[in-house]
Amino acid sequence: MEQMMGDMDIAFPNLGIYLRNVPKTIMVGSFGIALYGIMIAAAMLCGISIAAYMGKKEGQDPDLYWDSFPWIVISSIVGARIYYVIFMWDFYKDNLVEIFNLRGGGLAIYGGIILAVTTIYIYCRLRKADPFLFLDRVAFGLVIGQVIGRWGNFFNREVFGEYTDSLLAMRLPVSMVRESDISPLIRQHMEAGTNYIQVHPTFLYEGMWNLMVFLILLLYRRKKKFNGELFLVYLAGYGIGRAIIEHIRTDQLYIPGTKTPVSMVLGLVIAGVSVILILVGRSRAKGAAAALSTEESDASAPDADDTSETE
Repeated sequence: MEQMMGDMDIAFPNLGIYLRNVPKTIMVGSFGIALYGIMIAAAMLCGISIAAYMGKKEGQDPDLYWDSFPWIVISSIVGARIYYVIFMWDFYKDNLVEIFNLRGGGLAIYGGIILAVTTIYIYCRLRKADPFLFLDRVAFGLVIGQVIGRWGNFFNREVFGEYTDSLLAMRLPVSMVRESDISPLIRQHMEAGTNYIQVHPTFLYEGMWNLMVFLILLLYRRKKKFNGELFLVYLAGYGIGRAIIEHIRTDQLYIPGTKTPVSMVLGLVIAGVSVILILVGRSRAKGAAAALSTEESDASAPDADDTSETE
């Protein structure tokens, strides 16, 4: 591998992969379109397509999902931005105009999920649809959308972790990453005469984890006992993975006044609450099924007053 990298190069040295001139934007005439934005748009479109497909496959009107698409997109972007700004307020309080500069980055997935779920609940109530069944279908699209969307971070040279020399270690030119994302540990391992950092590709780890969560959802869907259960499985799976991966990221958002990553805490809390709700929901579903079975048995049993003894 080269000691000096080109500004637009990305390498995975332990895999023997060296990518040259990986763009951040593509030009349409004189207008540049960020590949990050393209990947996020592709993720949203693919996500709603999968949700609509899953709904249609199980007898629902796919238009229910497509009609919700603009509202989900808008609310998820707004929620993701609000969440990020809240936990980066020390920066934005003196740069209020920057709050609206989405091209500068700064979207947090948990904020997007929170506001999108709220929007879905209101939308389904207005359409007289079951919001929990809707969320079960959305879970499939959401997790695949996250797999795709994380590649936007790849093109943006962001969402990476601390120094590593593991199999998946990634090298990025220093000139192409935010200085604030380069930790003391990363600087300590920068070799003299080189212009790159070598880090964990945490965006890739999260994408791989989410793909596993998608496979779990596919396997689990036949065992579902109540509406909303699949979405809770998604939340539990994603929360656990995010909490594990978050501790090695260098662009963490912290709980104000602490050095505790908010996404790590939130991931564990959401995962724990989701597991409890799954257990409670399955227990109630089992109890309801047992009660229904008892009622059906009583209804089918002969009435003692109608029987007569024969000689």
